Amino acid sequence: MTGGTETTALEYRSEPRARERRTPSIGRVAAARAGIELRSYFRNRQAVVFTFALPLVLLLIFGAIYSGNAPGTHTPMKQVLIAGIIASGIMSTTFSSLAVAIAVERDDGTLRRLAATPMSPVSYFLGKVVQAFVIGVLETVVLLAVGVGLFGLHLPDTGARWFTFVWVVVLGIVACSFLGIAYSRVAPNARAAAPVVQLPYLGLQLISGVFFVFTSLPGFMQVIAGCFPLKWMAQGLRSAFLSDSFQQSEAAGSWEHGRTALVLGGWCLAGLLLSLATFKWGRARK
Repeated sequence: MTGGTETTALEYRSEPRARERRTPSIGRVAAARAGIELRSYFRNRQAVVFTFALPLVLLLIFGAIYSGNAPGTHTPMKQVLIAGIIASGIMSTTFSSLAVAIAVERDDGTLRRLAATPMSPVSYFLGKVVQAFVIGVLETVVLLAVGVGLFGLHLPDTGARWFTFVWVVVLGIVACSFLGIAYSRVAPNARAAAPVVQLPYLGLQLISGVFFVFTSLPGFMQVIAGCFPLKWMAQGLRSAFLSDSFQQSEAAGSWEHGRTALVLGGWCLAGLLLSLATFKWGRARK
């Protein structure tokens, strides 16, 4: 009798452990969610077209406007522009797209439905980051192809430059993705999401050396831009594409690779912490 009772008690205590073992890991849930996100994205043809078209249109417009070399250098302005446009394109596919998408999902009840599943916020974040990473890489490849084909962009010519290109792109995608997730909470509803998100995105483009030589901007704009990832992404990409002589035109007179990595890495961590602190499955207050 006692033995049977002890066995039953042991079985009862082991049930939560068994259920815990059956709970999918954060990584597995994130991978599954990333697959769903990507399939959903590529089924939306309008989203695909507009996501890839915006940086391409900007590249074509400003590439046609600019001729000659960047002021005080022997570097074609078009090549300076391409580095900035790639950085801007990465921010568009990460920060802007994710902030708007999450605001819409919160408003239409998608997040409430996901809250009833084993998915944790971290798994949801990672699924979004993987989606943004794939799209960001594809867009970067397209911009590189157009830059080489139409504007004579010189691709990185050494392993070190390619390495710089890769880590700037990776850190930039992760940092801007987490910032987009965190910033989605600012939008009160789906209708307001696009204008609320586009304001900081457009503002940072204008002051971060995307369309203009960074040092030609007023000092206070340079200070503000230096607080955010886009300026450092653009500068890091310029260091991969342009000759070392152009670094004299940067604010510090050098490429500042260490500082670029520190700022972008810092924003990866800060963005994750902000996302965890601000994310809620329910709607934002009206």
